[in-house]
Amino acid sequence: MAVRHELVRATAERYGRGSRAEKVRILDEFVAITGFHRKHAMRVLRSGPPAPRSGARPGRQLYDAAVREALIVVWEASDRVCGKRLKPLVAVLVESLERHGHLQLAPEVRAGLLAMSAATMDRALRGVREQAGGWKRRRAGAVVGIRRSVPVRTFADWNDPAPGFVEADLVAHSGPTASGSFVQTLVLTDIASGWTECAPLLVREQHLMIEVLGELRKLLPFPLLGFDTDNDSVFINETVRDYCQAEGIAFTRCRPYRKNDQAWVEQKNGAVVRRIVGYRRFEGLEAAAALAQLYKATRLFVNFFQPSFKLAGKERDGARVKKKYHRPATPCQRLLADPRTPAEVRQRLETLQATLDPVGLLHEMRVAQQRLVEIADAPVKDDNGSISAPTLDAFLSGLRVAWQNGDARPTAKAKVKAKRLRRRPDPLAAVVSEIRSWFEAEPWRTGRELLERLQQAHPDTYPDGLLRTLQRRLKTWRGEMARKMVFGTADGTDTKESDTGAPASP
Repeated sequence: MAVRHELVRATAERYGRGSRAEKVRILDEFVAITGFHRKHAMRVLRSGPPAPRSGARPGRQLYDAAVREALIVVWEASDRVCGKRLKPLVAVLVESLERHGHLQLAPEVRAGLLAMSAATMDRALRGVREQAGGWKRRRAGAVVGIRRSVPVRTFADWNDPAPGFVEADLVAHSGPTASGSFVQTLVLTDIASGWTECAPLLVREQHLMIEVLGELRKLLPFPLLGFDTDNDSVFINETVRDYCQAEGIAFTRCRPYRKNDQAWVEQKNGAVVRRIVGYRRFEGLEAAAALAQLYKATRLFVNFFQPSFKLAGKERDGARVKKKYHRPATPCQRLLADPRTPAEVRQRLETLQATLDPVGLLHEMRVAQQRLVEIADAPVKDDNGSISAPTLDAFLSGLRVAWQNGDARPTAKAKVKAKRLRRRPDPLAAVVSEIRSWFEAEPWRTGRELLERLQQAHPDTYPDGLLRTLQRRLKTWRGEMARKMVFGTADGTDTKESDTGAPASP
């Protein structure tokens, strides 16, 4: 409003002394800038800017302080319920409180309290509720409005769509910890055929995601008709929504915290991405480029030479669910068998399939996987500084005996469970040796007794809240003492040997 008032001040004088043609031109510009109705704009320019107010704007107060005080009493008596629940309860509470002698209201105060609406009650109690509860109501962010503009699609709403409706998800390659910046994989899975495309994202950013999605659309054998995602902010934003609207793509989302709504792509997250890439941490341009090279061979191997099951239906009999599946087929075979697939797409797929070598693709995948391992772990290079990889003939000859060495994928590594580290400094670091000496002298003492002794030796330094920390420390020391008593050492290994080299007898 301040900007509009300044604009009125700058325009009203020229508008008043201008000719009819000049007024029409000034009025057109003023309406285009402010968005005012033309008649309202004419009145504003004729009257000029409003006079500045000398004080605060007087509020329209219908209920005085006495009504607000009575409202607080009734609100406390209701155990602090919200205004919508308090409104129908006010008459009952007031009558009950007056009957038992807890409250005596004047007729005008009682009438005002009964006439107050639920919204007015919430506004009158806002400051009291914040002070009593110690929190403020969080305003809904902009993403809430965008989320409401994107329709929800559940697992049961697909109804055998044509090729081109895909589910999308992100797979994080953060390793054991999710801190810092790391590479993520964008996964697209077609509902009709199971065709899967993967591409790395260097960072989680919506414009970068749109660029990567555009590149994946060039690789898809069919046009992208639908884009279904979860409620991640990298998907639910104005950039992605406007992109889908401009490209004519149906943009939908799943229900929050309902992973089964995206069962198609969630299955590929594990069966394709995690199985091929593993659980290591990848970060930086080099790792993203290596992932892109791996997915270049993986997309052809998975979509042309990896059959998968597709659910045909299921029946529920009490607690038992009986599922029926179509015969296993590759995504390429499903596209060729689908009558909705265009003829040019069929011809292109058949031509490409005739030129593919599955062993060669598998060899490229193993080389790319080894490259990823060397980037994530300690790099191992030969004398020339290049990464050593087996030739295609050596790889083919090794397929006969590869099963003897376990999993042949270089990225096959169990997911490392994140170890919880200390989040604050050790409060007993300065006196740990002193407490240890007390424990070794009298190991039967409890943690409470040692803490009381510590408080006597160092007054006002170690509070009672350190009892649990001290008890965990004693538990570790008692375990070391028990292992030493049983095995002879703190780590459970006996290093005593006789003169002949044989272990000493107990």
